[in-house]
Amino acid sequence: MAGQAGLAPARRVALGVTSERRRRDARARDLLRAYAAMGALDERDRALASRLVLGSVAAEGELDRVIDSRLRRGAKLEPRVRDALRLAVFEVLYLDTPNSVAASQGVELVRTVAPRAAGLANAVLRRVAGEDVARLAASREALARGRFSVYDMAHVGGLPIWLCEAALGALGREGAASYAEDALAPALPTVAANRCRHSEAEAVGLLREAGCDPASGVLPGSILLGRMARLAPSGLVDAVDVLPCDYAAQEVALLARPRPGSRVLEVGQGRGTKTVLLESVACAAGGLCEVTAVEVDAAKSAAAARRMEKAGLAEHVRCVADDGRTLDALGDDLFDLVFVDAPCTGTGTLSRHPEIAWSLADSSVAGLSRLQLEMLTAASAHARRGGRLVYSTCSILAEENERLVEAFLSSPSGARYELVGTHRTAIPGADRHFCATFRRR
Repeated sequence: MAGQAGLAPARRVALGVTSERRRRDARARDLLRAYAAMGALDERDRALASRLVLGSVAAEGELDRVIDSRLRRGAKLEPRVRDALRLAVFEVLYLDTPNSVAASQGVELVRTVAPRAAGLANAVLRRVAGEDVARLAASREALARGRFSVYDMAHVGGLPIWLCEAALGALGREGAASYAEDALAPALPTVAANRCRHSEAEAVGLLREAGCDPASGVLPGSILLGRMARLAPSGLVDAVDVLPCDYAAQEVALLARPRPGSRVLEVGQGRGTKTVLLESVACAAGGLCEVTAVEVDAAKSAAAARRMEKAGLAEHVRCVADDGRTLDALGDDLFDLVFVDAPCTGTGTLSRHPEIAWSLADSSVAGLSRLQLEMLTAASAHARRGGRLVYSTCSILAEENERLVEAFLSSPSGARYELVGTHRTAIPGADRHFCATFRRR
């Protein structure tokens, strides 16, 4: 096998990021953006390092299961060795790298942190390449045929069993299979044009000048980038000419249909991405709407207000720091559209948030569901008669979606509403969001 000098720089950097993430308990994407050594890699190596880091984090529990099944009973691994083996096993199982290359590079990766463990790594990776690759192929074939178990889903998507069971219950067999197949895929490199400032064609032109290789996406105002790495240096995001966001978030804003000149209440503003998307939808229909946007975190609310200024929307968006469970700052104010972007498990956004699958506890869902119902109930008091109430999550779980809708409609507040319809986004390769639309009687 090649010596340490033959270790590809992308894998060396990926190990540095992964180990730092473990030590700091930080988010992988945040570290990738800030890690100095990433800047020294060329575009292709940066892409590989990012893929290795994000994939190994997303499939962490499944990778550990595979690794531990190849160790002697009771064997313990140093944390740095496990970091390296996770990266190597992920590459052997889930990337297109030839097995011999991925295994050889994995051994060298382990050698950099623990030379005496290189033999162990060689034994583990050869068994993974010889046996687990075949098992994964069989699980993929089972999903393709529609005759699969939750264990097949777990192997293919690197997912916890409980989440596979929940996906089956919420999405059905076809939807659950698609969910597992997409779980470890890279996030689609999509942005949305700020259509309050630019037409889609104008935004595409700006992105082309920045070298982002843009193409029109599948939704109005959406743009797919061929070279996402060129986006940050372009300044277009800082200026809010475009917004990095998934197709699913854009689809939900389109479904909310804010009308020009209407009064809109947004509960759960966050950084203000959906605020700009809602205004963009209204603007494309003929003119801006008047938004009151509520966010419980005062610092986030202030940051969102600054973003609205950059977006050219400050005169039409009022940012309010308030608790979405009470909305005391609104008094008796009523709106044409009330949009609740509820905090949730994020189980529909695994490609963008790889930590979710293995850090989320099944028991935490009930607490979130209570919070969501409190927010929806409080928001429902602020829709005028005949007005619309839209509830949205980026979760696949029925407890946060259909069952939450049923609980609301069964409540005294929900009795004032009729359900217009529910929708789960399903654009191939995109996140999975849910929204329900109600009308005030």
